[in-house]
Amino acid sequence: MIDENLKKQLDADPDGLATYEYIANHIETCGEDMDLLIDNMERVDLTGQFIISAARYLHAIDAEGFAPYIDRLVAMGIDKDRERRYLGALMEQFYGADYAGRAAELSAADNNFRRIYKRLFPQSAI
Repeated sequence: MIDENLKKQLDADPDGLATYEYIANHIETCGEDMDLLIDNMERVDLTGQFIISAARYLHAIDAEGFAPYIDRLVAMGIDKDRERRYLGALMEQFYGADYAGRAAELSAADNNFRRIYKRLFPQSAI
């Protein structure tokens, strides 16, 4: 459980980097605090950079075990990454190198995929 001093430090996080680093450095012990950490990132990361980095990190560590957090982070990242700087990094890592060829299938099965794909390829028929 995060103590009050650490909570104050994370509350002062200007952009989400400190929160992301905390998750990365305490992945074995921060599970019960993940909602609080994600809430903090949502509050401070205005561009989605560290939100999407956290989603990618959790996916690489344990995609199934962290699935609820990953889904939440990705959804937030879609909303925050208006300039589409960070979303593209998710596609191949999460959905495989052939994601474009399977776009219709993936869109039907995964709302986050559909939202990212439409954001990255707005002229697409999907």
